[in-house]
Amino acid sequence: MQDYITAVILGVVEGVTEFLPVSSTGHLILANEFVRFERQAFTTMFDIVIQLGAILAVAAVFWKRLVPWGKRLELGGAKRVWTLWMYAVIAFVPTGIGAFFFADFMETYLLTPWVVAGALIFYGVVFLFVEKLAPRVKVSEVENLGWKLALLIGTIQLLSLVPGTSRSGITIIGALLLGVGRVAATEFTFFLALPTMVTATTYSLYKFLKENQGGFTGNELGSLAVGFAVSFFVAWAVIVGFMKFVQKNSFVGFGVYRIILGLAVVGYFGWPLVFPG
Repeated sequence: MQDYITAVILGVVEGVTEFLPVSSTGHLILANEFVRFERQAFTTMFDIVIQLGAILAVAAVFWKRLVPWGKRLELGGAKRVWTLWMYAVIAFVPTGIGAFFFADFMETYLLTPWVVAGALIFYGVVFLFVEKLAPRVKVSEVENLGWKLALLIGTIQLLSLVPGTSRSGITIIGALLLGVGRVAATEFTFFLALPTMVTATTYSLYKFLKENQGGFTGNELGSLAVGFAVSFFVAWAVIVGFMKFVQKNSFVGFGVYRIILGLAVVGYFGWPLVFPG
């Protein structure tokens, strides 16, 4: 029963934070300091796979924008959908290549509260100023990005390999600085998540099964299913609310939150070092 409670807690954390620019991976790493499964290998894999549950919420919310067939499409609608998919795939390429070479290094050396705290604070400060630094909006619709902008945004997404950065946060920052409107930047971040996390989940499952010949225990499989489902439904609600939020609000609040959380992490983990015993 304890494992299922852990799965629900982590599923809620993932669902709430995946699309907010506050780093879901960072929050999961911090949550794992307090709630985790017995096997560390399963915990690491679980944290990645349940992200796909949240990502699939994108498909549920935006399915009319993502499916290139059906009577509902206007004249030329299928072309716009295929164009959107092309931009998402192009943007994924740099991240896919970077993850192939550096994912294991990141997992081995950077999955620590200190790295998370540093990234939270640094990009929190960036969020306080990004909209003031951003140039005039040149692209207000996702379908008008163009392959060069898509590729640049995907290259910027490489920075999200560092825990605490936030995949959605860094792509939104990059898009804004490249002249993409706030709503379009947020939408493209959602769409780009689909190929990114499908690939990450597939690789994580492959790696886990390869290194753990016994595979999942029945309890682990059940926990994974629960965490996946919880992250999906929570993320669905968050996406709907977040899209309404960005239409009228800036990202300053998220910057403040990141800085406060980062400082809290430093205080929590640094206190025993400064005052041992």
